[in-house]
Amino acid sequence: MQNTPSSFTRFFKESGALLHLSIPIILMQLATQSMGFVDTTMAGQVSAADLAAIALGTSLWLPVSLLLRGIIMALTPVVAYHRGAKNYDSIRISFIQMMWLAAFVSTILIVYLLLGEAILLSLGVASEIIPIASDYVVALAFGVPGIALFYTLNGFCEGMNNTRAPMLISVVGLLVNIPVNYILIYGKFGMPALGAVGCGWATSLVYWLMSALLFSYIKRHHHYKSILHFADLAPVWKEIKQLFKLGMPIGLNIAVCGSIFAVIALLIGRIGAENVAAAQIALNISSMTYMIPMSLSFGITIRVGHALGEQKLDCASHRSFVGVVTAAGLSLVSVAFFLLFPDWIIRLYTTDPIVSATAATLLMFTAVYQFSDALQTSANGALRGYKDTKIPMILAILAYWGLALPLGMLLGITDEIVPAMGEKGFWVGIVTGLTVAAIAMLIRLTLVVKRTKQPLDETDTLTLVAN
Repeated sequence: MQNTPSSFTRFFKESGALLHLSIPIILMQLATQSMGFVDTTMAGQVSAADLAAIALGTSLWLPVSLLLRGIIMALTPVVAYHRGAKNYDSIRISFIQMMWLAAFVSTILIVYLLLGEAILLSLGVASEIIPIASDYVVALAFGVPGIALFYTLNGFCEGMNNTRAPMLISVVGLLVNIPVNYILIYGKFGMPALGAVGCGWATSLVYWLMSALLFSYIKRHHHYKSILHFADLAPVWKEIKQLFKLGMPIGLNIAVCGSIFAVIALLIGRIGAENVAAAQIALNISSMTYMIPMSLSFGITIRVGHALGEQKLDCASHRSFVGVVTAAGLSLVSVAFFLLFPDWIIRLYTTDPIVSATAATLLMFTAVYQFSDALQTSANGALRGYKDTKIPMILAILAYWGLALPLGMLLGITDEIVPAMGEKGFWVGIVTGLTVAAIAMLIRLTLVVKRTKQPLDETDTLTLVAN
């Protein structure tokens, strides 16, 4: 009788600690993701072709941007480690070398985006969408260095245990993005009406502004300015290589999860503008709600990693369980939101009756996979805490690319099993793939928790938190 209240108290205490750690990350992710939401809703009021162009342009941009973000995320645990050791020279070195690494990766990204038109042509995308989508990604290319710089500055701040400043600047960026979008999309104050292309230019300009604000904050901060005095800006290849080796697995893990939706949107683009516009509505709002379990997974990684570093194996197991249950519970809010307010959600994007009808069906499927997505994402976060990243990545690839995508293509654009279902077939594939991924990740987590018997040292904890 006495154990039950104690168990509940322990659960809610850990859940509260996890939320306290994760909420600033959630708010920042939501603020930056909301810029894409604003782009989609405002462009959708112009035409279905503009909405479809945003979808296809985002599909080209999303996988590589996730890879970029993941690589730069390696800076956070490195800075945190040196901060704990009060090794401020190493903080400066790591920060400068990450800037070099971000610059190199950004150059590759810019070249890739400038090839957007050729990529869309090779995929057989509907011809009326290609000119708008290719101009949109060219506009995004202008902002890639600014985006990379913001990610790098944010990684430094998080490592210094300062999540508030990046969060506030992200909110400022969101607020600025709305009027800049309005001016460039609709051609106000003497500017030409650029439609969806204006969203790309607005995003680029806003990220440059956010980078400038965060850089100015860091340079003026009474503590940071003594650390980042930029005495030596030369690249140190050994340090760059180490940062890349640390960041690449993080980037690949994130990119594998996110890119499946981008590829599906590109494949739907072969069906027609209305179909891809409906799919973009479901994907865009789903990506917004996904920020919650994804941010929680980062917090779970840190909580589990710290417990293992302290050689508290039972605590690590408990934190894994609480993290998964908390993420799953919060996902039910998203499920209810999609099921109760589909018409309201769709009206934010478009009033086109054909697009709206298709989007309403897709939102029903989207509601179904919210729970599975939260389970697999949070379990993956706990596995990163146990320094188990290779097998989860393989499981994710098999579930997404080996099951969800082939099944979606089979049901969506072929008559092999049933008459081609169009975009609905792809959503059946997504639901199936995410459900299998959730089951596989939970099984893997259970096995890893059971086999973990030896405590990890402090250095291992830093590495596993980064991975």
